[in-house]
Amino acid sequence: MRHGRINGFMKKVQQEDYIIQNLGECAIQSPVIVNDFTPDSKRLLLKQYLDYSNTGKNKDEKVKREIPLSVEVAGPREKIFFDPSKTKAAIVTCGGLCPGINDVIRAIVMQLYHRYGVRNIIGIKYGFQGLIPSYGHEIVELTPESVENIHREGGSILSSSRGQQNIGEMVDALSRMNVNIFFCIGGDGTMRAAERITEEITRRKLSISLIGIPKTIDNDLNFVQKTFGFDTAIAESENAISCAHVEAKGAPMGIGLVKIMGRLSGQIAVGAALAQNDVNFVLIPEVPFDLEGENGLFKALEKRLIRRKHCVILVAEGAGQELMRTNNTPQETDASGNIRLLDIGYFLKVRIEDYFKKAGIQINLKYIDPSYMIRSVRASASDSIYCSALGQYAVHAGMAGKTGMLVGLLKDEYVHLPIRVVTSGKQIDPEGNLWMRVLESTGQPPSLLNKPLDPPVEEHVVI
Repeated sequence: MRHGRINGFMKKVQQEDYIIQNLGECAIQSPVIVNDFTPDSKRLLLKQYLDYSNTGKNKDEKVKREIPLSVEVAGPREKIFFDPSKTKAAIVTCGGLCPGINDVIRAIVMQLYHRYGVRNIIGIKYGFQGLIPSYGHEIVELTPESVENIHREGGSILSSSRGQQNIGEMVDALSRMNVNIFFCIGGDGTMRAAERITEEITRRKLSISLIGIPKTIDNDLNFVQKTFGFDTAIAESENAISCAHVEAKGAPMGIGLVKIMGRLSGQIAVGAALAQNDVNFVLIPEVPFDLEGENGLFKALEKRLIRRKHCVILVAEGAGQELMRTNNTPQETDASGNIRLLDIGYFLKVRIEDYFKKAGIQINLKYIDPSYMIRSVRASASDSIYCSALGQYAVHAGMAGKTGMLVGLLKDEYVHLPIRVVTSGKQIDPEGNLWMRVLESTGQPPSLLNKPLDPPVEEHVVI
């Protein structure tokens, strides 16, 4: 629901929030040969707008002030912290699968080995479980030969897992294995764990750099322009939509219903709908809708079928959750602590079929859920290029002794961001141009609600 939704990224941030932690002085000349090194002083300027209420002469007056912010630009440093000949690096992949994971692994290994001369690189199997001795997972050696062709495969050669592990035990393992740089590829939950690991490493005064590479196919991380796998997800979603359109047109009163990823944000659904202009209704978490009533989805769907004889509906997995939950519905969580979503796709299938059966209208509905097929494919060309850059910039940061940070794309520039400021929450603005383009492309009504929402509370920060 949009009531009181905070637009933008954070409510209050200061320049201190963007300072990148360093392990110590960089005194070793970098072996990397480049035309220009990137100094720490090179920063990307941002703008932050803070709206404060109750600070004017009356309670309804708002005072706006602008505060400049900047973030550190990524790139090779002239002086590095770790001696490549004595450096040991470890890579772990956590959470759900996503196109491009192998591309990132390959880029990290190739960059460490060929550009910096690091020869001791290991992979931690099955996510953070691989650092816990009781699981008994193997540690694998990573070399240019072993990763040479992995970008041609989907999934992760290191495999993955979900669930919280003991932070102390994980740091014990890193210390025991003499790991100097720990690369964590994962999503929101992984980054929360990575932040806690960094805090424990700092508390113990260990010289271990932790570098995050953000992974979420939903593309819903604040401050990050785009996450890897997103372009591939849109391209693969196009295939499912195309099949649904063919099925819908292949029978009288045909309906193609497609459910795709998007727990809290409809980024993939919106992108796929705009890329494949065969969708007639797009349902996303940011835009609530009713089923029944004169302005609800069922009536709009009925009008569409009567007029055109077929229809394609695209729904994000997090949409319409409030329609299925009651006070008695238990709210379960998965191993990563995420709320388990109810199946909006199957729910809509059953409810749509019931509605038209009661109306005496025969329909032909085909339900398609390609989610796991999309997650497991190899990365597209654009994602592969992006993943290579993320891996390379992550290595530059790690070798320079930076820690507690992740590499991300922001305003078309690769930057260093403290892990603590990057959380999921980026959403489609129902009042913005992107959603307007979806409405124009699909022809769906501006609202599928019987009662208008209250206007959102305009208390936000925009960066």
